[in-house]
Amino acid sequence: MIKKKNLWYFTLFSIIVVLCAYYITMPNDLLKTINTDPKKEPEVVETIEEASSLVALRVNLQEERQEEMTVLQEQMTSSKSAEEKNNAYEKLKYLNEVQAKEQDLELKLKDNLKLDCFVKMDNTNINTVCISTEHDSALANKVMRLLQEQFDSKKYITVKFQKS
Repeated sequence: MIKKKNLWYFTLFSIIVVLCAYYITMPNDLLKTINTDPKKEPEVVETIEEASSLVALRVNLQEERQEEMTVLQEQMTSSKSAEEKNNAYEKLKYLNEVQAKEQDLELKLKDNLKLDCFVKMDNTNINTVCISTEHDSALANKVMRLLQEQFDSKKYITVKFQKS
């Protein structure tokens, strides 16, 4: 007697075989008309490449932070005192907040001033590297004002320009 499990297996297997045979024997013209809708225009995808110096800065910062986070996570798991665990947790939380704020600031600079920038925050210091063909004090002032508007307390902001 055939078991239900075997019956289902053979049924599903035969369906898969039939669908594979149908797909293989299907004409290529039919596949092209299925994949492309004549009413729809093809989408144009624009790619924006960042300067390699900004990518290198981001990678270095991410590696530093990842190492620091690894040390803090080890402290959280190996520490016996609750105070040490709590301090490590607070530092991890702070690092995550800083990373999110840096990304937010980079997006604001890109949206408002159309600049590709790298932002690094250290307590009250904000270091910014911008890729721009013009290196004038007016643009640096705009960058500093835009960054300072995001904070309630006074921050020491440095702006460095690089050519692309």
